[in-house]
Amino acid sequence: MQLALSLARRGLGNVWPNPAVGCVLVRNDLDNQIVGRGWTQVGGRPHSETEAIKRAQNLARGSTAYITLEPCNHQGETPPCSEALIKAGIKRCIIAIKDPDPRVRGAGIERLREAGVEIETGVCEDDARQLNSGFFMRINKGRPIFTQKTATTLDGRIATANGDSKWITGVAARSFAHGLRASHDAIMVGIGTALADQPSLTCRLPGLDDQSPIRIVADTTLKIPSESTLVRTATEIPTWIITATGVNNDRCAELKSHGVIIIEIATGKDGRLDLIELAKELGKRGLTRVLVESGGGLAAALAKHDLIDQLAWFRSAKLIGGDGLSAIDAFGINDLKKAPSFYRKSLFNVGEDVLEIFSRTN
Repeated sequence: MQLALSLARRGLGNVWPNPAVGCVLVRNDLDNQIVGRGWTQVGGRPHSETEAIKRAQNLARGSTAYITLEPCNHQGETPPCSEALIKAGIKRCIIAIKDPDPRVRGAGIERLREAGVEIETGVCEDDARQLNSGFFMRINKGRPIFTQKTATTLDGRIATANGDSKWITGVAARSFAHGLRASHDAIMVGIGTALADQPSLTCRLPGLDDQSPIRIVADTTLKIPSESTLVRTATEIPTWIITATGVNNDRCAELKSHGVIIIEIATGKDGRLDLIELAKELGKRGLTRVLVESGGGLAAALAKHDLIDQLAWFRSAKLIGGDGLSAIDAFGINDLKKAPSFYRKSLFNVGEDVLEIFSRTN
């Protein structure tokens, strides 16, 4: 199952709105030989089970399938995987976790049982749930998970008082951050970051040039200039700009002419984008995993609305001091009990820096 999970991870960032699933076929009567491997392909099709069966060919018959998520049981763009497994003559299915999708939700397991396939569930269930936490979030709550990525000094600063931030962290940490981009469906920044840094928000690792995710800019009043890098390259890499409902139509038309997708949502009483509605809109469009590479303003707004699900915190052994720019601006916490709480999943060195991964505890 751990092998199946590692195969599934290959799909993160390029299979949405589908989950990233892995499948390994083993023939117990042939000294537990692995006869087929599969994982969800780019765009979500074909599914992992059909990929593994295709690779195993006739050796699939009588094998045990290790699958990281319950096989689908509904007719979509392709026939259901439950039927493919039955047709291939799979003898036994070991499934990490049930699929929460209402179209599946136990039906895939039941169909396999009816066909005489032996079923075992719950193997490496926690790992499987974590792997597809974004898919589970979209199905259960209608939105993707948001991972706030930041790179700070030891005292939590992302830049000096005059905005100098190149470079807080070293080459290895920056390369790792590009790997994070490749494993997410989208990267989101606020308009402040878009204007100040003129980012390209692409994955620039050798061999992963085509893994750049959708780029999203939260821009309430469409301040982004047409000559910005993000707009100029919108026909090459999908670029969504989320703005206020009823914003300047001429400006919308101009940006659309460059290939930008304009998404209008409501604003709150403060005149800023309603981030809860933003999250729901991204979920409706199929996104499951969003990496946020924002400054302190958007990070604070997300924290205020309980929308930071994970933190990827790079830390360098530098000090800037209290006049430096904070990673997260003030968002109104006066009672410590109400502060968003996280647990550390991992900590490791990345070159001269340290990376800590955190997930929400509440």
